[in-house]
Amino acid sequence: MSISKESDLLGMQNASEAVAYTLKKMTQYAQPGMTTKELDEFGAKILKEFGAKSAPHSTYGFPGWTCISVNNEFCHGIPSRRKLKEGDLINIDVSAELNGFWADNGGSFVLGQDINQHQKLVDASKEILVKTISNIKGGVKIADIGHLMETEAKKRGFKVIRNLAGHGIGRGLHEQPDELLNYKNKHDIRRFKKNSVVAIETFTSTTSSYADQLSDGWTMVGNKGGFMAQHEHTIVVTDNAPIILTEMNGIFN
Repeated sequence: MSISKESDLLGMQNASEAVAYTLKKMTQYAQPGMTTKELDEFGAKILKEFGAKSAPHSTYGFPGWTCISVNNEFCHGIPSRRKLKEGDLINIDVSAELNGFWADNGGSFVLGQDINQHQKLVDASKEILVKTISNIKGGVKIADIGHLMETEAKKRGFKVIRNLAGHGIGRGLHEQPDELLNYKNKHDIRRFKKNSVVAIETFTSTTSSYADQLSDGWTMVGNKGGFMAQHEHTIVVTDNAPIILTEMNGIFN
């Protein structure tokens, strides 16, 4: 969507607060021995307190309220009775609708001690998102931002997932501009537009370049295995630094 009046910005701020606060609290709540379903239900309760509706559940019939992916699961992990363990690489993706506005955010983190050496990947994903967002403004080529993301990943010894992407958001979960890729599509001549709302997300991987869907119809894993970290903010594009609507999720901390 494009922000055309103050009520649009306020609506997006409220929806973004709901998903950002939920993500932050879920990240803090996660602990070894807890099931991903317990963590999901904790997040669902927070969204309900805001009056927000889970986007994947209401839009796509996803069997959970939030997406929780663990270790080799890249994204769209279904909450289950699986118990979390010390050192797990966890990704939580929270998106929701509130009063007709939609917001999306996500973050990867290591649970407890980094006994499996995932922190370098997590840090790389964060750093790439910080640099990416700082370079987005009205008129910038979308393909150039994709090139920046892949270049920064390669610098750190990682790959990007080529069939996952950021997207426009606002009055729906996925809007134009779609396919905000983590690499340069030389055929993409689009540019970011001032006042547009987009969800910018990293897909930083150790060994895979594509994500494949498992037989459950949701969970995605790497085509060559390995691990992936994702960090995501919903932002408003301006002539200068973007407005990070989901900043309070604390994923950069």
